[in-house]
Amino acid sequence: MPQLCLGTVQFGMEYGINNQIDRQPVWEESLEMLDYAVTHGIHTIDTASAYGEAEYILGEFFKTYKNKQPVKVISKLRPNVIEEGNSAEKTIIAECEASLSRLGLDQLDGYLLHTPEYIYQKDILNALQRLKQQGYAKHIGISIYDLKEGYAALETGVMDYIQLPYSILDQRGIKEGFIPKAKQAGAKVFTRSAFLQGLFMMKEDGIPAHLKQAVPYLKTMERILSRYQADTVSAILEFVMSQQEIDYLVFGVERKEQLEENICKATKRQVPRECMEELKSQIGSVEQSVIFPSLWAGGKKAQSIELKEKPV
Repeated sequence: MPQLCLGTVQFGMEYGINNQIDRQPVWEESLEMLDYAVTHGIHTIDTASAYGEAEYILGEFFKTYKNKQPVKVISKLRPNVIEEGNSAEKTIIAECEASLSRLGLDQLDGYLLHTPEYIYQKDILNALQRLKQQGYAKHIGISIYDLKEGYAALETGVMDYIQLPYSILDQRGIKEGFIPKAKQAGAKVFTRSAFLQGLFMMKEDGIPAHLKQAVPYLKTMERILSRYQADTVSAILEFVMSQQEIDYLVFGVERKEQLEENICKATKRQVPRECMEELKSQIGSVEQSVIFPSLWAGGKKAQSIELKEKPV
């Protein structure tokens, strides 16, 4: 059964097409949610230098962290940061050192490429391996959208972690066989976007025009869940948690109530297996314009924000 991994993009910036508070949480709210998460069994946290203030907030949390359970932190290289002519090794190590400084940590559990296309550049791969050898991070990996970069990552033979989207609407990782192949190659699989930035939770009249092509799929899902009397949040989480090949489900929240609900429902098997199987069979290949937030004309996605000093 996959473990839960708390994502922190919502803590660092306003994010998501269905942000329920229309802002990022204030620091006090984020710190309270982090404390609740680690107190209730979540000991892996996903962040990135591109996530606005997120690394600073985590650094503040670790200053006062009282729980004795160790917390594993995974961060990511700032997108498109390596400029032509610059040393990939110097850039990557400097970026990782900056993340460690913001986090107040000596070592990361994982450091991932946030620009999937970097997987094709040998100098970057060599630099990432040296970063691991020098002890900046225990594991290295990549965050992808398109499976072709995932297969390229497996071919390198050096990627420990692979993070990719997986949800009721985006079943590519299992249906196309990538996740099982990643496991066979010895990589740990982290899946994100189970809620697709909150799109699953939106009413039809609130879905923006550029995402109206998602409505038929959402109606199909609604009909299936209604037939089995299954609630949406449980189904979304269990759809991922029922895949044994997945190691971690990465999810983010804006409110503590969401966090409490997700932790509670992720650990319970309340949705019939037949419902899960019908969701798999009835929802097939979905257009990239629906499942790739980077293609949403008006959607909000994480953008790199350079923070040179701690926000006040």
